[in-house]
Amino acid sequence: MVRKGRAGSLTRGDTPVGPDGPMPRTITPIVWGGAVSSVAGRRLRRQTPLTRRPRLCPNPAPRRPEAAPYRGSVYRFLLTPRWFGINVFVLLAIPFCIFMGSWQLSRFEDRMTESRDAKQSVVTDEREAARPLAELLPVDKATSGKQVTATGRYDKQLLVPDRQVDDREGYYVLTLLRTDGGEALPVVRGWLPGAPDPAKVPAAPKGEVTVTGALQASETPGDNGVSARGGLPAGQTSAISAASLINLVPYDVYDAWVTLNTGDSGMKAVPATAPADSGLDLKAFQNLGYTGEWFVFAGFVVFMWFRLVRREVEFIRDAELGIVPDDEGQRSEEQPQETASA
Repeated sequence: MVRKGRAGSLTRGDTPVGPDGPMPRTITPIVWGGAVSSVAGRRLRRQTPLTRRPRLCPNPAPRRPEAAPYRGSVYRFLLTPRWFGINVFVLLAIPFCIFMGSWQLSRFEDRMTESRDAKQSVVTDEREAARPLAELLPVDKATSGKQVTATGRYDKQLLVPDRQVDDREGYYVLTLLRTDGGEALPVVRGWLPGAPDPAKVPAAPKGEVTVTGALQASETPGDNGVSARGGLPAGQTSAISAASLINLVPYDVYDAWVTLNTGDSGMKAVPATAPADSGLDLKAFQNLGYTGEWFVFAGFVVFMWFRLVRREVEFIRDAELGIVPDDEGQRSEEQPQETASA
């Protein structure tokens, strides 16, 4: 319904009237607080882009304080009394370990040289002229394997089982030679294969004889392939030594024995052996093992020194940054609790 009024005037709820009649109604957008409503307003909002305001972080992360400059060198702790003792210990321990390792290595090299020389001397000694027995006693590394000569009469004969020659199992034929001085010299007349059998052993020559052969040191049961078993039958012995033979005969026995250069009565001659402790035995390889241990000790001392220095430097730098170790932090937390409880 259109209310009539004055021309050109409008009242609320009326249709606008112009000179030519009523005017068409238009939709006017209403703005509320800067926001456009109605359909036209929504179109205008789509066409007009809105800029987004940056969002500020309410609680920015605190920045880590920069390290304060060190006053002086960080390695000044090396001059403290405690570290002075540690440094002196390291400076003395490293040369000592190197010296001991070098000494053990030289011992191993000496044993290798002795083993090589002993093998060569066994061959060369056979070409040397034989010397009287008295000139070569007592037997040592220098006289072992030398050619010796002795005169006397054969007496008691024994068999030595479990002996190998040319990788064959057999036994030695041992006969005691009574010299003019009354003592007996053990003489290995030869080797026979198989099990010990007194019936197969040739009889020793009668009367006075002169023997020539290689001088050998007394054997030790259990060493260098020497059998240590006991309970052998009568007429047998496990080792050629004065300690074993003195209980089998009523007279003194030389602390040495001789192996003939040529086997007696068709028996095979027993080759001379190198003196004891002159080859690459267990003791030689023990020296080589000790060499490695001493050098490892020297390296361990150096490693531990650098490890302790690095740990001390890290502790000083943490203290400069105000970082307290866990154990000290726990102590500081426990102290107020103890005070409150008290």
